Amino acid sequence: MNSKSLALLAGLVLAAGFSQTVAAADPAAERTEIRKMCDGALATLYKAKPKLKSVVAKAPGYACFSSFGVTLIVGGAGGKGLVHDKAAGKDTYMAMAQASAGVELGIKDYREVIVFHKAEAMHKFIESGWEATATGGASAAADGSGGTAEKGGNLSDTMTFYPMTKTGLSAGGSLGGRKYWKDKDLNQ
Repeated sequence: MNSKSLALLAGLVLAAGFSQTVAAADPAAERTEIRKMCDGALATLYKAKPKLKSVVAKAPGYACFSSFGVTLIVGGAGGKGLVHDKAAGKDTYMAMAQASAGVELGIKDYREVIVFHKAEAMHKFIESGWEATATGGASAAADGSGGTAEKGGNLSDTMTFYPMTKTGLSAGGSLGGRKYWKDKDLNQ
């Protein structure tokens, strides 16, 4: 990869970080944007897999996250989201960070929906929120349309992850980890 491409990649990462900083200045507006993103992610999921609408309806809760990341052998991503507890009728706003290493190259803006099959798993996720990951596949999308070969997965019988690339391009495989945590500023 030449220096011009690296500069472009770095600029995109900085722009994504700046836009998140600007949004954080108004917590109410940021909560509204996160809820809007979540509704959009659910609509995209239901359009791709209509049967999941009834699965989500029966689940004790779900989570939606939006993240932006860059990978060139090693990578990182960050984002925001929420966990919706249906019994309490409450949204808990969260942040996430991801680090990875492997044979992967890409830049993407992506959404993830997590369906919790057990209330205890949802509460544990809110409190400790750690997920180890191993990913593989290829994806390409622009402005929400495109092809994706990303694979969702179950974490035992407690939750299922559904990744969706909104915009970007990536290919390869990596090992890494994610950390999700409550956003103190948005949950006040």
